[in-house]
Amino acid sequence: MGKVHTLLAFTLQVLCTCHTASTFSNGFFYQDIFNGNGNGEIHFNGIKLRVEAQQHSVFAVTGSNITLPCRFWYEPPLISPRRVRVKWSLLPLSGDQESDVFVSIGHHQRSFGEFKNRVHLQKDVQGDISLIITNVSLKDSGQYRCEVIDGLEDKSATVDLGLRGVVFPYQPHHGRYHLTFKAAQKACNDQDAAVATFDQLFAAWQEGLDWCNAGWLADGTVQYPIVQPRQPCGGLDLAPGVRSYGARHKHRNRYDVFCFTSAIMGQVYFLQHPQKLNFTMAVQACIEDGAQIAKVGQLFAAWKFLELDQCDAGWLADGSLRYPISNSRPNCGPQKSGVRSFGFPSPYHKHGVYCYRSR
Repeated sequence: MGKVHTLLAFTLQVLCTCHTASTFSNGFFYQDIFNGNGNGEIHFNGIKLRVEAQQHSVFAVTGSNITLPCRFWYEPPLISPRRVRVKWSLLPLSGDQESDVFVSIGHHQRSFGEFKNRVHLQKDVQGDISLIITNVSLKDSGQYRCEVIDGLEDKSATVDLGLRGVVFPYQPHHGRYHLTFKAAQKACNDQDAAVATFDQLFAAWQEGLDWCNAGWLADGTVQYPIVQPRQPCGGLDLAPGVRSYGARHKHRNRYDVFCFTSAIMGQVYFLQHPQKLNFTMAVQACIEDGAQIAKVGQLFAAWKFLELDQCDAGWLADGSLRYPISNSRPNCGPQKSGVRSFGFPSPYHKHGVYCYRSR
């Protein structure tokens, strides 16, 4: 008899423990206690959850704030509101993992990774779950998923965040085709840029970018844009377009890279100095002027967005020598606007310098 009582007590204890566990919530994982009817019912018949992104694409520049639109509602409308889980994610380009951006349940909310303390929900009206991203960075571009979970119901919509900017081909000082994919990422990052996406390269080609060297893109493919077909660049018989080598091995294969940079948040200027400078002197001259030597991405952004125009070659932070032309004219290179390059001269040669001063 004592064993039966013991077994019964143990069974009741287990049942009690399981019931307690089923109602546990840490505030970020959906539990049926939020919307249940007391009997574990989390599905309601005849009512449909809807989620919509009013715009499928939005555009921003670095340093700005942007709103990714999203809202949810029920058909037919509910008499009383229900507590739902809202989750925003950044979807991968190719081979990468999906990134959590923001999650919210009621008054509980959390942002993740590089989005921490930079994102929040707009909540202007009932059902508005638009995501506001502050101080947009180059890494923020991509496709976002807005997801709403209510019990067994799970609906979502996607929004593309594009950055307005400029694409430029880049190769390091040791020459053509030396960059693995990881080295290409670092090369762009060092120049205040990010590896360009295919859409960014395609837009640049439409605007006239013509480059015969193949370079990495963000999805791990290797491509190059051709406006004027010619023999060394795939032959005369191929039509203009973005030529592709397809996906390449990220560790073994080596190419150049196409970088993308967005709006500039400071000032790039040619330093008016009484004498020409070698590279070491150029770095120091910018520091003495309350600035730092400009990066390649910063020069391209100043040319693209601020129409920087200077027919004087100057040092940049990577040891290259370049100058920006917005208004083409004689003795300033080709008869079209762009950033001219003299490659990587000896650091002992003397030239001017471009400096960057943050605002």
